[in-house]
Amino acid sequence: MPCRSALAALLVSLVLPLAAQADECPYPQPVILAGLNWESGMFTTEVLRYLLERGYGCKTDVLPGNTLAMENALRQNDVQVIAEQWAGRSELWRKAEAAGEVFAVGEPVKGATEGWWVPEYLVKGEGAPAAGLRSVSDLPRFKTLFRDPEEDDKGRFYNCPTGWTCEGVNSQKLKAYGLEDSYVNFRTGTGPALDAAITSAIRQRQPILFYYWSPTPLMGRYPLVQLEEPPFDQKAWETLIDPNNPKPIGSRSLPAKISIGVSRDLRERAPQLVEAFGKMEIPLSLFNRILAEMAEQRSEARIVSETFYREHRDIWSRWVPEPVAQRIDASLR
Repeated sequence: MPCRSALAALLVSLVLPLAAQADECPYPQPVILAGLNWESGMFTTEVLRYLLERGYGCKTDVLPGNTLAMENALRQNDVQVIAEQWAGRSELWRKAEAAGEVFAVGEPVKGATEGWWVPEYLVKGEGAPAAGLRSVSDLPRFKTLFRDPEEDDKGRFYNCPTGWTCEGVNSQKLKAYGLEDSYVNFRTGTGPALDAAITSAIRQRQPILFYYWSPTPLMGRYPLVQLEEPPFDQKAWETLIDPNNPKPIGSRSLPAKISIGVSRDLRERAPQLVEAFGKMEIPLSLFNRILAEMAEQRSEARIVSETFYREHRDIWSRWVPEPVAQRIDASLR
């Protein structure tokens, strides 16, 4: 009996440190995530935070800021993760990635799109006021329809909020398509303000021309038509992502791929976290449904992310080793 007791004590002394290590975060400091302010970004950020906190025992925090500021913060390791990174969209990102300072990991949602849109009722159906509008090249003929309330000799184009990477690209596109003399380059202050402007116009069946992207709840809620642009051309794209290029060339945007941006420090010091990020994938149909419900019910992204973990173990359990999945299971009880 004394021998068995001694053996049991020895086993306990060995097992307890291993159990403690299992809950110890691979990264030696709190993981800071970019505080994205659009629905898909907020949701994905909270999905990653839950994974880090409950699965890997990490402490996390969020640092708010626009996309360009967050890309620079990632390069400097002031943040370690950008949950929704449209990789290759900005010159800052491209240079930092080429220098090995930032990395695009995985593809958490496939099938992303972006472009210039109008409501379907403007271009289709009997009496459609913009029946001939198909391409960005047609826009000068319709500037009166999209009249800007402050400059009534021009139309209004709703761009991304100032500070988003897409804002600079769209500004260059307005130059490339020769639209600066016929359209006001209008920026809302935030993503929700852009949503509100679009939603208000559509509910009143008013004309509106705007940039938008998917996955988003708005894209699944209303019938929209994307305007045609010249086929994607890499050389033209280079002129669009350079805000200082005086002669940008028109082109569709770079084919969309959403990744998770990580800093070099996180990649080097916590490869197991980066490996999990690389396996993360949520089907687009489910992703859009979650975003729509989140917007309609005005739910907090943190609560919605926990619901995702409760209801979709078949999806997230593929991202992580079984011991990590078990710790997440335990947190949901």
